[in-house]
Amino acid sequence: MAPKRIGAGGKDSSILAKIANSDIVSQGKSAACDAVYVSKKLLKSTGKAAWIAGTTLLILVVPLIIEMDREQILNEMELQQTSLLGTPPAAGMPMY
Repeated sequence: MAPKRIGAGGKDSSILAKIANSDIVSQGKSAACDAVYVSKKLLKSTGKAAWIAGTTLLILVVPLIIEMDREQILNEMELQQTSLLGTPPAAGMPMY
C-alpha cells in the first residue's frame, strides 16, 4: 500500500484550503507584510541619517583635526628650534 499524500485530493486538500484561507492566516500575512514595509522604511531612513552624519563629520570635523595636527607640529618645531638656539622656551609653550 502506497503512503497517502497530503494535498493529493479528498479531505486533506480541503483542510489545507480551509487553513490557508482562514482569517487568522490572512491576518498573519498582513502583519508580516506590514512588518516588512516598516523595516524597509526604517532601514532606508537609518541609511539616510548615517550618510548625513558621515558627510557632516567629513566636512566639519576632519579639517579641524588636520588643523590641530598642523598647529601641534608647528609648536614642536618652534620648541626644537629654540632648544637648538639655546634660548629658553616661552612661558606659554608647553614642555614635552
